[in-house]
Amino acid sequence: MEHLYDYLIIGAGMTGDAAAKAIRAGDPAARIGMVGDEAQAPYERPPLSKALWKGDKTPEAIDLGTARSGAELHLGRHAESIDRDDRSVRDDHGDIYRYRRLLLATGATPRRLPFAGERVIHFRTLDDYLALRRYAVAGAHIAVVGGGFIGSELAASLASNGCKVTMLFPGEAIGAGRYPRALANFISDYFRERGVELRSGAKVVGGKADDSSVELTLSDNTTLRVDAVVAGLGVTPNTALAEQAGLKTDNGIVVDERLRSSDFDIWAAGDVANFHNVALDQRMRVEHENAAISMGHHAGRVMTGADEAYTTLPFFYSDLFDLGYEAVGLLDDRLDVVEQWTQPFREGVVYYLDDGRVRGVLLWNVWGQVDAARELIAERGPFDIENVRGRLPKLV
Repeated sequence: MEHLYDYLIIGAGMTGDAAAKAIRAGDPAARIGMVGDEAQAPYERPPLSKALWKGDKTPEAIDLGTARSGAELHLGRHAESIDRDDRSVRDDHGDIYRYRRLLLATGATPRRLPFAGERVIHFRTLDDYLALRRYAVAGAHIAVVGGGFIGSELAASLASNGCKVTMLFPGEAIGAGRYPRALANFISDYFRERGVELRSGAKVVGGKADDSSVELTLSDNTTLRVDAVVAGLGVTPNTALAEQAGLKTDNGIVVDERLRSSDFDIWAAGDVANFHNVALDQRMRVEHENAAISMGHHAGRVMTGADEAYTTLPFFYSDLFDLGYEAVGLLDDRLDVVEQWTQPFREGVVYYLDDGRVRGVLLWNVWGQVDAARELIAERGPFDIENVRGRLPKLV
């Protein structure tokens, strides 16, 4: 079957949804098509590790209502190839989609453990949440592999739902390398106090799963048997389609300031896009909700004629039991770290400095300061350990 669209979006996630709505606003008569791997229409992804476990939302409530944009959704289909000369895309069902302008919002794929099984879940999608929920009953022993954003959020959510949780990660503490050492140690102790067993310095080197359990083989030659395993090991950008089409890639699809790829009629946005950030003056690829939505919206506007550079410095956030934070820029403890606590490890601001500039800001239980943090990062300074203190929170 052949389909003809003015605008074709490959990827039915938050980025694709934001783009479709922006395209509809900028070109009300446009024919918009969207092709996505998942069977579900675009939905909010952050609740999968947070709000759905708290009962604040239901799976039905996270639907983004993409169909209201008028986009035709082709779900459960994988785009396999692009013919740039013919301006067409072919999917795994043999359908062909012709486009005038194309957006690649293909997202990313979770890194995987060295074995598989029904009780081994590489967490990314709504189906992954539903699969984990089947095993995460009160009293079940769940291993969480990874101490990053997803791993720490899932460990907190599972423990809060009555599961016995063992958290395995190679670092010294939760968030090591990202948070100041004392804060990372505090968070690790906080998790232990809430019943989470931490196995720091542990790597999963093998394992096997059967119908009733999973046995993990660890780097210290020990084994761990659990009811299920959920992995949050980071992701790899889905660049295969772009590479097949001959687009420029480098840790993602390389885009210009207007999110256009090396092909004039093809844009890229979201997890898969490698863009230049003006405030940090460096190329980056961001895997958080704010980037997905803001880049999708911007790409949609530019595709319909807006002549604007993407200058947003995305922010991200997390909830860990009753702790929470928002962060902007680079969180890297190899930078010069300046801590400013109102209540030690309960409320405060952490600044990350390099060469006289603020490169990142961690707002720990400090709210409403994201824009102020962005402004601070954009300032040329110079800043040092003394004069950066007290810059936030900014009175509004």
